[in-house]
Amino acid sequence: MTKIELGLGKEVVSISLPEEKVSEIIEGRPYEPVTDIESAVKLALRNPIGTLPLKDVVKAGDKVAIVASDITRAWLKHSQFLPFIINELNEAGVPDCDISLVVALGAHRLHTHEENISVYGKEVVDRIRIVQSYAPNEEDFIEVGTTTRGVTAKINKEIVNADKVIITGGIVYHLMAGFGGGRKAIVPGVAAYSTIQGNHRYCLHEDAGGGVNPFCGSGYLKGNPMQEDMTEMAAMVNPAFLFNVVLNAEGKFARFVAGHWLEAWQEGCKTVSEIFGVPIAQKADLVIASAGGYPKDINLYQGAKTIDNAALACKDDGVVVLLLECADIAEPPDFSEWFEYEDLQERERVLRQGFTVPGFVALKLGVMAKRIPHIVVTLPQNKQFIEKAGMIYAASIDDAMALAQEKLGGRDYKAIIMPHAANTVPIVKE
Repeated sequence: MTKIELGLGKEVVSISLPEEKVSEIIEGRPYEPVTDIESAVKLALRNPIGTLPLKDVVKAGDKVAIVASDITRAWLKHSQFLPFIINELNEAGVPDCDISLVVALGAHRLHTHEENISVYGKEVVDRIRIVQSYAPNEEDFIEVGTTTRGVTAKINKEIVNADKVIITGGIVYHLMAGFGGGRKAIVPGVAAYSTIQGNHRYCLHEDAGGGVNPFCGSGYLKGNPMQEDMTEMAAMVNPAFLFNVVLNAEGKFARFVAGHWLEAWQEGCKTVSEIFGVPIAQKADLVIASAGGYPKDINLYQGAKTIDNAALACKDDGVVVLLLECADIAEPPDFSEWFEYEDLQERERVLRQGFTVPGFVALKLGVMAKRIPHIVVTLPQNKQFIEKAGMIYAASIDDAMALAQEKLGGRDYKAIIMPHAANTVPIVKE
């Protein structure tokens, strides 16, 4: 027998399967963390990919805008690298008074002063001017062009009027844009609401009623209309420099990439694939997946990464078993409210009228659950919510396995186990 331990909230659940039933156990690759952060940041800034060192990109007299992610990306630990970027600009002749940090809120809410300090560190907040780019404030944005798909690009005037723009961020797999980081600092980060809406609608199927666009998913870059459209808009801004972070499975800095806004980011995407992209020989009849426990399964919205990755490893006539405790299953409200539209056609119709990322995630979960049965091991009080989301409730892993075998019609099956499915993306070998 093969015995596997899987996280469920703050507990561990054991499951045993005959060895011949388990085709693969998917785990990310170990990657040594950066130990000397200051040296690693300076090395990246002075030995960039595809462009000159940062000191040679800027000059005295330049007004420099640094784009940084908001509080929803606090895991980037900005305070550990932003001061070194600012110091490098100082050494190039650009004083603190000529540097601004533009908070890439997209359509997220505004930060408080205290939140700026918690995200970027007191040193950064005390040294340079902080500007918040809030998408609904249309008067803060300037039109810079139109993409080949017809989306008008309106970018924050602080960015448009800067002499040099430096974009920062973190590169991870992204269930809409293929990969995060890079050009996402511009769109949706510092783009107007109308621009974000125009771009993000490409995540929906080109035909109304078709659900989600099959080319907008984790790891998809070429042929992904949303990502190609936002890349066009980033090219209109043509940032002078990029600094992006890649984390390992433990959430520690694995690598810093810096240089050309597109080339350096693409190099970072390769590293993310090396760590978290796991080749599999073929899809399985049964996928058993855990987010890895708390806090990655604190609610269904966080659990969406696990669900999406698990579905990538499952055959169309297979079954997915998910271990997601979801102690706060209805959080955040702007996600859970979408399940009031139990009809997927209605959910999609409303989403096309006013696109939101939580709404898209809710639609995608519904589409996946309709295609493949999703059996969720979760808390008893979550049963109604899980069923409203189109999934099947199970009180225990044993109950889930019994339901799965029933759904599989008793046929002989092969299983893939994903103990840390929130972080691992299965990639079927060519």
